[in-house]
Amino acid sequence: MSKSQATPNSAATGAESPDAILFREGMSRAAAAVHVVTTDGEAGRAGFTATAVTPVTDSPASLLVCVNTASRSAQALLANRAFCVNTLGAEDLALADIFAGRTGLQGQDRFTVGAWEKLETGSPALTTSLVSFDCRISDARVVATHHVIIGEIVGIRLGERKPPLIYQGRHYHKL
Repeated sequence: MSKSQATPNSAATGAESPDAILFREGMSRAAAAVHVVTTDGEAGRAGFTATAVTPVTDSPASLLVCVNTASRSAQALLANRAFCVNTLGAEDLALADIFAGRTGLQGQDRFTVGAWEKLETGSPALTTSLVSFDCRISDARVVATHHVIIGEIVGIRLGERKPPLIYQGRHYHKL
């Protein structure tokens, strides 16, 4: 890292946090699996594309998902108290774009593409996903601009073993 881009720990120095543009550029260099996070219930069916998904613990099995507070899907997910993380295969790139809002399809119309089934929570599971994790929300809080949501996994549907879809450098990649 060049000296002009090095930023000390702001908590330790009392300095301002790193520049948001520099942070986003740095994060764009980290490769991440691409997921479509879905929900369904009294608040309606919704979904979004996410790379901010990570395991928390295996006992009880749980995942952490981050979603922007301005997202329409976030409100439905929180109200439904359940979600499904669908890890995309390389052939599901079009779905990643649809649920990222890049195609003009909104709300329920996003689910007209792909084959979906329901798991225990009622959240849509993509039948072509590498794996689907069906979750009930166990904790949720707002951190700055995002909801940080932890879901306890109540069901897992394993899909075919095939190449994953990865996001890196602001582009999708097939492994």
